[in-house]
Amino acid sequence: MSRALKTADDLRRRATYLAEVVDQLYPGGSAGDAPARPYIVVPGRRKPRVLIPAADRKVAAAALSRYARPAARGARLKRDAAVLALRLGLDRLLLPHRVKVGGAEGIDDHLAAVLGHEVHLSVHIGPARANRKPVLQILDGDANTVAFAKLGVNALTRELVDAETAATKRLSEFCDLRLLRVPRLLHSGNWNGHNLMVTSALPAWEAPADLGTARRTAAMRELADACGTSRFPLGESDYAARLRTRLKALTERGEPDADTLQTAGETLLDRYGSSSMTFGAWHGDWSPWNTRETEERIYLWDLERFETGVPYGFDAVHFRLQDDIVTKATDPTTAVLGLVADAPAILAPMGVAPAEAEPTALLYLVDLAARYMGDQAERAGAALGALGRWLLPTLLRHIARQRTAQAGSTDGTC
Repeated sequence: MSRALKTADDLRRRATYLAEVVDQLYPGGSAGDAPARPYIVVPGRRKPRVLIPAADRKVAAAALSRYARPAARGARLKRDAAVLALRLGLDRLLLPHRVKVGGAEGIDDHLAAVLGHEVHLSVHIGPARANRKPVLQILDGDANTVAFAKLGVNALTRELVDAETAATKRLSEFCDLRLLRVPRLLHSGNWNGHNLMVTSALPAWEAPADLGTARRTAAMRELADACGTSRFPLGESDYAARLRTRLKALTERGEPDADTLQTAGETLLDRYGSSSMTFGAWHGDWSPWNTRETEERIYLWDLERFETGVPYGFDAVHFRLQDDIVTKATDPTTAVLGLVADAPAILAPMGVAPAEAEPTALLYLVDLAARYMGDQAERAGAALGALGRWLLPTLLRHIARQRTAQAGSTDGTC
């Protein structure tokens, strides 16, 4: 698919999602006597990325400046120009698009009752993904960002919100994290049939400190160790059993390419079954957009994929792959090949032995593919959801080359 077509599809999906998320957050529409709540659509209706409250320019400027930190310098300049326009009262020129929502049953009314004070919301309108859900920045009457909230609105996102609620509570209350800082759980409950999680705000909008990779690696090791570690032959581990079960379930469900993925996974699990590996925890999506490194702390959020008992070092290989594909715009196939080739160097700082590096990277790729497939990411329009176009062929070619090399070594040939 061409970049132009993918861009057009993302724009269409964002515009559709804008209407969908407004209906989810304000199910009463404009009915009743409650006054309408105006929102500004940023940057506009054609490619909405965030809704910010229009009633108070000070709050709107704060919401826009903190909803996220764009990675590209040009995007940050545009965001800063829009913030300045809000502060100067010139927002109608740069941000002309508005939507009005109303009704007496808005999510902001519920959050105000939960938190015990006035709230203003900004709403993130993300790209098409299987796990896309309403994500809300919560500001108080003084324009301080005090919390973030997520709503689970379908089977997958309800499961993820529940998982993140449990992980946030576990890590923030029961684990001794010194270098890392994760959000605190402020509230969990149900609203309008959706499960709701509210957490404290971490400074996602601050400029990151350029402190090299050593502190990030130390933080990844701290998280990997947080719930304890164990060492087993891969074939005797709970992880291998869980992965086999997941792969079998995908095949039985009839997901496209599931039999191919199951074959790849079973081959790896059999080949390395007698190899001892260390197992620990991982964040599940430790990527540049889910963390902020500062002089004092490394902040980490979006814990919906947190898991224990996985091969040690999964976070390191995931960060490398996501950084290559998303931040550096590397071709996905090239990124996968580079990940496997560089696995010993990527995982050495995590304390993973060279002999364990390649199986760790390959198992991670199977695990990631199983996640995308289980979430039905391709049907949701996720950019990397079509596994058959990039991940599976690369993974299978590598496994085939590995099998050929091992057979040649056994036969005494080169």
